[in-house]
Amino acid sequence: MKRIQIMILAAIAALSFIKAPPALAQDTIRALSSESVIETVKRRGVLKVGLSTFVPWAMRDVNGDLIGFEVDVATKLAEDMGVEIELIPTAWDGIIPALIAGKFDVIIGGMTITPARNLTVNFTDPYSGSSLGVMASTKASEGMAWPEDYNQPSATFACRRGSTPCAYIQQAFPKAVLRQFDDENQVLQEVLNGNANAMVAAQPSPAFTIYENPEAAFSPTDEKIQPSAEGFAVRKGDPDALNFFNNWILVNTNNGFLEERHDYWFGGRPWADRVAQ
Repeated sequence: MKRIQIMILAAIAALSFIKAPPALAQDTIRALSSESVIETVKRRGVLKVGLSTFVPWAMRDVNGDLIGFEVDVATKLAEDMGVEIELIPTAWDGIIPALIAGKFDVIIGGMTITPARNLTVNFTDPYSGSSLGVMASTKASEGMAWPEDYNQPSATFACRRGSTPCAYIQQAFPKAVLRQFDDENQVLQEVLNGNANAMVAAQPSPAFTIYENPEAAFSPTDEKIQPSAEGFAVRKGDPDALNFFNNWILVNTNNGFLEERHDYWFGGRPWADRVAQ
């Protein structure tokens, strides 16, 4: 009899547990969502976006304002959230630590999705894709064959510090000298001035620069190096943010916005006269 009573009490307790969760679940959901960066942005009324300047993702126009593909994406995202946009230019090698430290809400900066980065931040679904390209100095690299002559102690590469191209150069050209800079323009100038044999960067920056400087630079290879996918980066432990950003990317992929903006900034240079020299 005592065993039966225990079983009945256990069954009642189980039924009570089943009935209780709706209220408890709602409280839990509210508590979790209130911690999301999405709720923080809504309360603040401003979306803070971290990015780094490099053509044509984000760059300064003749008035000193930021323009570019990432700027258009971030601006549209903020508009769809009903908030203002604050763009926070950040050195590339410090952009992930700055995100983790709460300096901004999300990175929208052409960041390639990699397993190593994913250990530190969470990535959304891809919203853009690209590959690496090579630009070589006409003066410094005359007569050099790609890739064998560039993997020598006498060869020098330039890249933007903390970027995917730096890692690629270190792996593919371990014998070469590698000079790293904080700004993409410094990398380009190092090659154009003949101080480095070549640079590797995300396209279309190398292609655009060669087009503008045909006497000073050329492409030693037409190979598409390391085709990649880019995503927004967010702090870990925020499923609401990932859900919202992923759905925003889905909607704006389907409605053509992302493709149209990508074609404008990457398909040619109709914006060239807007950019500060």
